[in-house]
Parts: sequence; structure tokens; C-alpha cells
Amino acid sequence: MEIQLLPIHWVYLVFIGFILALLIKRRDTTMICVVGIFALGLLATETLSGSVSGIFNSFLYATKELMGTIMIISIVVAMSRVLIRTGINEAMVAPLTRFLRTPALAFWGIGIIMMVTSWFFWPSPGVALIGAVLLPVAVRVGLPALGAAMAMNLFGHGIALSGDYIIQGAPKLTADAAGLPVSSVMEASIPLVIVMGLVTTVTAFWMMRRDIKNGTWRDGLVASGTGDSGSLLASDEKAKVSLTPKVKKTLAILIPLLFALDVVAMFVLHLQGGDATALVGGTAVFILIAVTLLAHRNQGLEQTTSYLIEGFVFGFKVFGPVIPIAAFFYLGDSAFTELFGKILPEGSHGIVNDLGVALAGHVPLNGAVGAVTLTVVGAITGLDGSGFSGISLAGSIAQLFATAIGSGAAVLTALGQVAAIWVGGGTLIPWALIPAAAICGVSPFELARRNLKPVLFGLGVTTVVAMFLV
Repeated sequence: MEIQLLPIHWVYLVFIGFILALLIKRRDTTMICVVGIFALGLLATETLSGSVSGIFNSFLYATKELMGTIMIISIVVAMSRVLIRTGINEAMVAPLTRFLRTPALAFWGIGIIMMVTSWFFWPSPGVALIGAVLLPVAVRVGLPALGAAMAMNLFGHGIALSGDYIIQGAPKLTADAAGLPVSSVMEASIPLVIVMGLVTTVTAFWMMRRDIKNGTWRDGLVASGTGDSGSLLASDEKAKVSLTPKVKKTLAILIPLLFALDVVAMFVLHLQGGDATALVGGTAVFILIAVTLLAHRNQGLEQTTSYLIEGFVFGFKVFGPVIPIAAFFYLGDSAFTELFGKILPEGSHGIVNDLGVALAGHVPLNGAVGAVTLTVVGAITGLDGSGFSGISLAGSIAQLFATAIGSGAAVLTALGQVAAIWVGGGTLIPWALIPAAAICGVSPFELARRNLKPVLFGLGVTTVVAMFLV
């Protein structure tokens, strides 16, 4: 499967290098992404007007793709505001304080709860469900907001999503591409997911504790005017609304129960991904309306709109710097053809996937190199920030390597899946980890920087383990 690489491929690769370098140096990447979009548009259309128009159209495409995440975050923020101002949030988290008594217990407790939740209906709805409940507890016992975001992110978008053992969306894509049963890929992924999860989370926790002790920790908060924590869920004392203790206690029980019913509905109705997110979002809207009407009475109609405006302002404020970056990376997939036409070679599946195929076609075929190649290819295909667009490619390349080697198809397929999901599913690419960052009120770029070393170390160790399993 030979793909001819055009200048467009190499320009895209050069800009990926620039962007990754700026991310590591904690510099803003918006301008370089806009220049990259312009350069790709100029190569594709060979006209100044086409390349300039491509910038705007790529922004529109990225906004459309991200709108579901923007909406769920905005709605949950709006709901969280009214829960905080009525004191219901405090009543909800009170029973959890006896379990999360220290920063360490808060980190691992939030992570494990997030992992279990994410297994059942994927991480983004999971972050929305548990963030409002657990973040205040974590901050209260001394865990930084960025530490809580790391826990939700690594355990949810990393461990849970890379295995995806309940919904099975990820293993089905890779298994189909590799011509294997889903069960064999899931079985092969278990040791890899365990190793990757343990190494990454333990490393992240150790680095966090070390930096806090040395005074070099930066929390990367993005909200302003909320006192010492800056979190989106920080209490707003000046706008407290009174409810009777009985009403608060009743609502504190009823609200988690409604979200638990959502989980049951997801099982019964087989909802997943966007459908699961929509169910959570709709439930949050009903909770927002009901609580606002109870708390504000005659002003309930106007206050409902006011809370929604607060939520949308926050959502778009957080996504403002993210959309240009996402727009560039979406051009690595199907967005390029949609925006600029069929410029790529015959048989191309997008710039990113073409680069992955080219990489796989220029390395010797043996177990060790096969494992390294699948990790690198998986990571590259994850750079578009979806995590899922390239895992079919990982499955097909794993099949090629396994055929040449004579064994290890399931292990190589699972390794490519783990690498693609960890990189693109929401631990390293800033716009992909927006849910956890937004709920905790921290910078997605700072969260990506914090995750970088632990995830790369974890990928290295997991690749070595896979070499022995092939």
C-alpha cells in the first residue's frame, strides 16, 4: 500500500513539529496554526483567495465538530452555577469528604471513580457528571485544581477510553481493520492498558507531589475574579440564594439519582458517545430549570436565561483559543478534502493517515520494530485530536506486520489502539482534553504540558512490554 507523499504532506508535518515545540515551551500556538492553514490552502488551491477563505472555513468546520463538547460544557457550567449558589452542591459532596481526606486520596479517588464512570458511557459525559461533585472536595482537602483535572483526564480519557471494554467502540474499529474478533483485541489490550495506566498515573502523581514540594507547581487557572482557586466551580458567596435545609437535602439526593437513571437508560437504550452526552445535557437542562424556579421563584424565568448565558460565556471563552488549533489538525483528516477538494493522491485517507502509511512502509518488519512502529503510527494518527479517526489505520498496519512476522496481530492492534487513544483521545492534544480542563477551570494547554512526560514515559514502557508479548 504505497502512498505518494506530496509537498502538502511535508508542510503539514513541518507545522506539526512547530506546534509540538511551542506546546512543550508553553507558548501559544494559535498564530502558527493559522499560518499552517494558510500554507496548506495555498498549496491546495494555488490561489490567494482560496487560501484566505480556507482559514475561515476551517474555523467553521472545527466549531461544528466541537459544538457538542461546547454545548455540554456550557450547560453543565450553567447547572453548576445554580447548584453552587443554592448550596445544593455542598450538600451533595458532604458524604464524600470522609473518603477523600488527603490530596493523595482525592487524586486516586477521583481517578478511579472517573475510570469506572467512563467505562459505561465514555469520558466526556463522565467529566460532566462527576466534576461538579468531586472537584470541591478535592480542592478542600488540598489537591490543586490542575491535579484533579489530571486525575479525571488520565483515568477517563486515557485508561478507560483506550480499553473501552463496555461500549467497545475502539476495539471494534481496530479489530475490524485487522480482520480479528473484537474479543481477541480486547483480551490482548488488557496487559497493555494496565501497564500504560499504572506507569502514567503513578508518574504523574509523583511529579505533581515533587513539584508541589519544590514550589515549582503551576495550577494554570483560566477563570478570574474567584479568589484563591479560580476554578469554574469555586463558590460565589456574593450571589448565594437561600433554600430550606429540607429542600436542599432532597435535591442533593434527587440530582445524583437522576444522573444514575441516565446511566441505566444508557444501558437499556444502548446509548453511547454523542447520544449519551445528549442525555446528560438534557437532564442538566431540566435540573437547571427546576432548581432555578424553586430558588428564584418569580424571577425564575429570567434567572434561567441568566445562568445559561453564564454557561455559554464560559464555554466559548475556554474554546476561543482552541478552535484555530483544532482547525489545523482537522485538516489532517477528512476536513482537507471537504474544504479544498480532491487534491490528495488516489487512495489517500487523509494527510495524517498517509504519513502513517508512509512510516510503516519504510521500516524493517520484525517484532520489536513492529511494536515501535505501531506506537508511533498510533500516536501520529492521534494528533488530529479525535483518537478514533486513525485507529482503523493502526489495525490495518498491525495486520501487515503480523502477517510478515507470523504472530502478534492482536497485540500489535491493541498497541496501536492504546497509543492513538492516549495521544488523541484526550490526554495530550489541548482541544481534546477540554472537558476536564473546563470543569476544573484550568488551562488545557497547561494540562497537556503536565500530561506530556507521564504519557510519553508510559508509551515507552508499554511498547517494551508489547515487544515481549508479540
